[in-house]
Amino acid sequence: MVYCGKPSRGCQMCRTRRIKCDETRPTCNQCTKSRRQCPGYKDDFDLVFRNETKATERRAKRANKKAWAQRGERHDAHPDNASSSSSRPSTSATTVTGIWAVATSPTVPVEDQASCLFISNFVLMPRDGSSVGHLDFVLPLLNQAGPDSHIQHAFNACSMTFLNNRKATGGRYWDAALSEYSIALARTNVALRDRETQLSDATLAAVLLLGMFENISAKQISAFNWGSHVDGAVQLVKARGKRQNRTKIGFQLFVAVRTLMSVYCLTASRAPTMGADWWMDSTAFSKTALGVQKLMIKTSEVRAQAAQLIDSLPKSPENIELMLEVIRKTQVVDQEVAAWQQSLPEEFHYKTVAWEDSVLSGDCADAEVFPGRVDVYTDVWTASAANSSRTLRLILQAIIVRCTAWACAPVDYRTTPEYATAAGVCRDAITDIIAAVPYFLGWHLRRKEVKTTLGNFACGQEDSPKGLAGYLLTWHLTIVVSQDYATIAQREWVKGRLRKIGNELGVKYALAMCQVCSPFPPFFLIQETSGSTFAEVVASRYSSPAASSDYAPNAHQQWEAATKPLSDPVKDELFWRMTKSGTGDEGTQTQRNAQRWVST
Repeated sequence: MVYCGKPSRGCQMCRTRRIKCDETRPTCNQCTKSRRQCPGYKDDFDLVFRNETKATERRAKRANKKAWAQRGERHDAHPDNASSSSSRPSTSATTVTGIWAVATSPTVPVEDQASCLFISNFVLMPRDGSSVGHLDFVLPLLNQAGPDSHIQHAFNACSMTFLNNRKATGGRYWDAALSEYSIALARTNVALRDRETQLSDATLAAVLLLGMFENISAKQISAFNWGSHVDGAVQLVKARGKRQNRTKIGFQLFVAVRTLMSVYCLTASRAPTMGADWWMDSTAFSKTALGVQKLMIKTSEVRAQAAQLIDSLPKSPENIELMLEVIRKTQVVDQEVAAWQQSLPEEFHYKTVAWEDSVLSGDCADAEVFPGRVDVYTDVWTASAANSSRTLRLILQAIIVRCTAWACAPVDYRTTPEYATAAGVCRDAITDIIAAVPYFLGWHLRRKEVKTTLGNFACGQEDSPKGLAGYLLTWHLTIVVSQDYATIAQREWVKGRLRKIGNELGVKYALAMCQVCSPFPPFFLIQETSGSTFAEVVASRYSSPAASSDYAPNAHQQWEAATKPLSDPVKDELFWRMTKSGTGDEGTQTQRNAQRWVST
């Protein structure tokens, strides 16, 4: 497949006659006037990309004949070869002076390679009316925009950085990707200041592509920029209003922003800018898909509320009652997620196709399959929706356990029925998520007996692993690996899968998650359950292993802490909170331990 730039959108008859087509559908007026049969129009993908296989073969044959003719003329002109020229075999495979005459195929520009690679890995076309695609709005918008537009440069930045990550390029395309990103950022800022372009589909799509660039590249600054791009996209959607859903591309953009906003709010413990009703009103493309997105927004709301109360409320009977109300509210949302899972239509159900008894090599981190079930799905979109519901249950149960620990302190929260329920729910959810991982990473592609695919991608081979599958899976694995209910073997295997996604599928965001997703003493939960101060918790990090817990800082916070040093005000605040209770020699030792904690 070769990217053709901005082509003519006229019918095939007008293109053949080389006249301007008025593009009237279903039959253009030019053909009607000339009483010709209008052959119709090509779709957007065929306009932007064409199959060059046959043309490449023809060019190679012509080049091969030309090379043979030139070499033959030089050979016959040489005096020593004059007498033997008539005795040469007349075969197309003849050698000339011991060297095979091989014509090289035309070189595909690196920009076209990057475009095709990115589209074949991330542009998922909708299967039917019951599913959505991923970045399927990009191709028609690129076709409408000019070659120097902000969306074109944002697309180039994503494709070049993905090529840089995916292929053995030695990082030589990173400068080109960063240059495209810088241009796209500047052009997008100009578009946002222009009243005519700030609310256009192309501008919103450019913002989404810039955010995706941050996750694919996963450089130090990316952890901060991804959130800012998501916030910017949410503000654009709010300004565009509900009228944006009247067009197909506008609706696709709205759904894409809603999905990103839900994940970002969940990882950052933030409530959505607008409530669930605003995001769900008149946007149903699938009742099943709409249900899981609504539950994601509800979960982000209760998580933000719980985090705010735990961080700000002092212990009192009134506040304990408030916390119990949050627990009840969270349990209701969890029951809704369980009901959604029970009501899934047939196409969302998984099929168990294998069972792994043990890891043959003994190394869980490098094993393709974790011992247990291996499940496959209809496509990567349904698999992601099913895994998202399991991830929501992990988050909701963590909220319940954390609020229970706050409310029942100093009683050990692990003796409560809430903890027992959470343990069972989370272990089952982790097992189901892990069973789906081989499907995401292409385990089934090498097994002809397994009849399924990852989905209908815009181009490329269907029997190859896709970057989109790893991109969608990373969030689920990040939540799993930070769970106290996951076994050590499960954590090691999940980290190995994250490294595979980053190193082989080209989604470097997974490598960042792999580095930071390690359970460590969660300050608030340990403090509430054991009565320990911040100083004692910090000191215990270097004296003996701390007690395990079910709460850990969210992935967004861990990633930011790992990829960029904390700013001085944040360090000072954290350092002060850790050491404010220490006095004398004990305080001095605590300060040393706290400084080591902050520095690591």
